Amino acid sequence: MLTSKNPKARPCAVCDRVFVPDRMGQVVCRYVCGLKKARADRLAIEKAEKESIKRRKEAFKTIAQLIADAQVAFNAFIRQRDKDKGCFVCGRPFTDKPGQVQHAGHVRSRGAAGHLRFNEDNCMGECEGCNGPHGAKPHQIKAGAIARIGQERFDALENDNTPHKWQRDELIAIKATYKHKLKEMK
Repeated sequence: MLTSKNPKARPCAVCDRVFVPDRMGQVVCRYVCGLKKARADRLAIEKAEKESIKRRKEAFKTIAQLIADAQVAFNAFIRQRDKDKGCFVCGRPFTDKPGQVQHAGHVRSRGAAGHLRFNEDNCMGECEGCNGPHGAKPHQIKAGAIARIGQERFDALENDNTPHKWQRDELIAIKATYKHKLKEMK
């Protein structure tokens, strides 16, 4: 003959109040705690689903999209690094006024030297006016870059013409690296 055991008292999963379960698998002491637990479980499932969707979207990104993402992280790092140095071309300090907003300006453009787009010597804080289409002239950029990084490093930058094909893992690592560096600076 089977005998039924009296259920043991256990703590509620939500409020930690000790209770005796009425049925098998009961983890909450009352209806209100059950609602709270159900809501928390639903939110956890939704969060996991959002993370899963985000991971799947990352996997389908093209190289161009990954380059753009890495460029955003890199430029944010450069702007933070050079925020107190002023524009490397004209020397003006950065403000929120139009024309003096800080950009991350490249000495050798990303179009002309795409392999140097993530080179820290090639990119410096530059004001909006100097970085625009009618901004600084090449000789001004050259003089500002030499003053900031030195002649030897500038020459190495000017003579670097090695082609580079960006890889998915490399771009993801660049983005993570510069996000981490930016977080450390702040």
